[in-house]
Amino acid sequence: MKWTGLNELREKYLSFFESKDHLRLPSYPLVPINDKSLLLINSGMAPMKKFFTGEVEPPRKRVTTCQKCIRTPDLERVGHTARHGTYFEMLGNFSFGDYFKDEAIAWSWEFLTKTLEIPGDLLWPSIYENDEEAYKIWTKDIGVPAEHVVRLGKEDNFWEHGTGPCGPCSEIYFDRGEKRGCGSPDCKPGCDCDRFMEIWNNVFSQFNNDGNGNYTELAQKNIDTGMGLERLACVMQDVDNMFEVDTIRKILDAVCAIANKTYGDEAKDDISIRVITDHIRSATFMISDGVIPSNEGRGYVLRRILRRASRHGKLLGIDRMFLPELCKVVIGENKAGYPELEEKMDYILKVISIEEERFNATIDSGLSILNGIIEKAKADGVKTVSGEDAFKLYDTFGFPIDLTREILEENGLETNEEEFKKLMADQRDRARSARANISGWSDQSKTLLTGFAKTEFTGYTETVTTAKVIGIIGDDEARDSISEGEFTLILDKTPFYGEGGGQVGDTGVIVGENLSIEVTDTKKSDGVYIHICNLVSGTVKIGDTVSAQINAERRDAIKRNHSAAHLLQAALRQVLGTHVEQAGSYVDAERVRFDFTHFAALTADEIKQVEKLVNTHILAGEAVVTAETDIDSARKMGAMALFGEKYGSVVRVVKMGEFSTELCGGTHLDNTGKAGLFKIIAESSVAAGVRRIEGITGTGVLDYISEKDTLIADTAKELKVSKIGDIALHAAHLQDELKHLKSEIESLNSKIAASKTADIMSGAKAVGSVRIVTAMTDAMAPDAARSVCDDLKANNPDIVVVIGTSFEGKLNFVAACGKDAVAAGAHAGKLLSQISAIAGGKGGGRPDNAMSGAADASKMNDALEAAADVLAGLVK
Repeated sequence: MKWTGLNELREKYLSFFESKDHLRLPSYPLVPINDKSLLLINSGMAPMKKFFTGEVEPPRKRVTTCQKCIRTPDLERVGHTARHGTYFEMLGNFSFGDYFKDEAIAWSWEFLTKTLEIPGDLLWPSIYENDEEAYKIWTKDIGVPAEHVVRLGKEDNFWEHGTGPCGPCSEIYFDRGEKRGCGSPDCKPGCDCDRFMEIWNNVFSQFNNDGNGNYTELAQKNIDTGMGLERLACVMQDVDNMFEVDTIRKILDAVCAIANKTYGDEAKDDISIRVITDHIRSATFMISDGVIPSNEGRGYVLRRILRRASRHGKLLGIDRMFLPELCKVVIGENKAGYPELEEKMDYILKVISIEEERFNATIDSGLSILNGIIEKAKADGVKTVSGEDAFKLYDTFGFPIDLTREILEENGLETNEEEFKKLMADQRDRARSARANISGWSDQSKTLLTGFAKTEFTGYTETVTTAKVIGIIGDDEARDSISEGEFTLILDKTPFYGEGGGQVGDTGVIVGENLSIEVTDTKKSDGVYIHICNLVSGTVKIGDTVSAQINAERRDAIKRNHSAAHLLQAALRQVLGTHVEQAGSYVDAERVRFDFTHFAALTADEIKQVEKLVNTHILAGEAVVTAETDIDSARKMGAMALFGEKYGSVVRVVKMGEFSTELCGGTHLDNTGKAGLFKIIAESSVAAGVRRIEGITGTGVLDYISEKDTLIADTAKELKVSKIGDIALHAAHLQDELKHLKSEIESLNSKIAASKTADIMSGAKAVGSVRIVTAMTDAMAPDAARSVCDDLKANNPDIVVVIGTSFEGKLNFVAACGKDAVAAGAHAGKLLSQISAIAGGKGGGRPDNAMSGAADASKMNDALEAAADVLAGLVK
């Protein structure tokens, strides 16, 4: 049995099963594809489910993979033991109705004993207690001694998950020796000690469970094999746990080097070292597969992992950013199996850097608050911290609840998680309400749509359609006819596009004999197109034949912007990277707004590159081709789909030359050249990890140029510049002049402050062990008042000074306390907080310096007179 590295083991396994006519597939992404039942891929067979159920035809009957996996149910346990981890790789060989038990068992034994040369007497197969077929194969065909084959019950050796395909398992255990055992003479697989490690699991999917305990044989029997790569490496490298495996140990050693710690010296430090080692692996692979930190879903899992790692870095005494440095080690150790890590390294490092930086900005404040909560709880003798406190830590300082829980548990406390969950739910409800689209379409009106057949949409090819009126809704009631006001019209077919997929609804007119209707918007619900109308003249009745005519000029403008959105996404992916995915869009006649996943503001150069790339493909006049097909054929064409979107059996593919291919139900140009030109007018942040670009096309660009020309001309006129090209130079001269004037003003303020100091000090009076002076002025800017305060406190350690200012229409209080006054209990912030309220203002600040606003000029002197009494309540 030869020592073998983890990367070499992966390659040996995949090559072995390729030699058995298996198709080697790359690992599927950690983000499930068209599977909303999982947040993240957590097993080797998870991405294969539809192959097993027959919903999707596999690329071959025999497949082998090494699948990246993430499991986080025991996140808080990671680090506390060497067994728990969030990231791991599963080796798998799969048969979809091809080979079964004979081959699966024989090949597992061949790989372990021949390829890896593990002695057969160290391997112990287990079988389901009633699986005589597997028992015969192991003992008769393979030749394993009967005493080395262990029968285990349903709990251990029968795989099923609710109803559907299921079956017995046959696992293979490796005997790690008596030194790791419990000492019992009956010790064998199934014992709770550490002697026997399961390294291979053959699942024989041969039954269907109807949910009532009835099992019937499947016509198509399948094989699902799982073997943890890290576990196998433990065996081949003779180490106790995954943290000792070669590639992972190098990451662990890098953690120790950064923290200046030695693994194994201190149990408490070892926990933090293992946490960071595991979590940086998970984070690196998750970000590579498109997950970005957020407060929801898989993004929240990533945020929890990164912030937990950051906090454990603090526990080790690391006082700087360190996670990107470790990420480079992870990429170096794993790029052989996953070359995309190196390709995306800059992006991965940027995401980790930004998230660590954000958390570092709040972690010290948050920990200080949490430590105060813990101290108070201990002093009060309570064991449960309120959910409100936990929520505040999450909402204000970005502390995930499991991080708060972990720190509390370290101090023998817990939190009221039910209260926390309620506050979280309330926050989500408020956000949902704020996002809600209040269109005036009532629930009552929506129920009236249930009886209508789906509308035939003709708008891809027609701008005018002859249609029949099949529904009229007015005042939340179904009507036979209507002759005035606002109402909703439903036709059997329509060229009007109903709002959806980010594209606004069409407007236009519906006309008939002595009838004119204005359509102000179009929506759709479950395939029924809803025309929002104003009656201009005549009466409309059920059964009328009408001519539905969209505003073609507006539609053309919308098409220009929608097609530009597709080109924009393709350009962003080319310039920024393939991590870019659509996160939302809005297309109307005036502009395109496109939200996308990216973790940093675009540079001016990146914006220029994207804009140029889009215009290159517009000016190339590339054909826009649409086709309807099934989802799998669309994907083979390279069509991009919206993540999490549910698609029907037939999808529409929009292809623009060879540059962009997307699934889209919207309306588009037939040639990119008809967009005219594309101009980016804004780039901004929408949320953590989501950016927004706004752009214009066609005549919108002409309008934009006209606006800018007018602005430039007006600016030149105001600056009295005769040549447009001299504007920047003249502006620079003005800036220099303003800088010089500002310097003169500051100098004058200093002189004013110096002249006022003696006058103000003459009114000082004692309050306990300190002195206070107050003054009101309308000739001093707040900055000048600050200078006076700073000068007074510097020369008078026992002084408290409060100055009220009325300058350029603004009212302010400025206060300062000398160091002896602060030692005696004076606090400038608390003082101003109370007196500014008298003048209708608010504010505060530090003990030695503070500033506040005021609203009522008539109360300024009253506030200053109250300052001495307020100070008396603060000082000793």
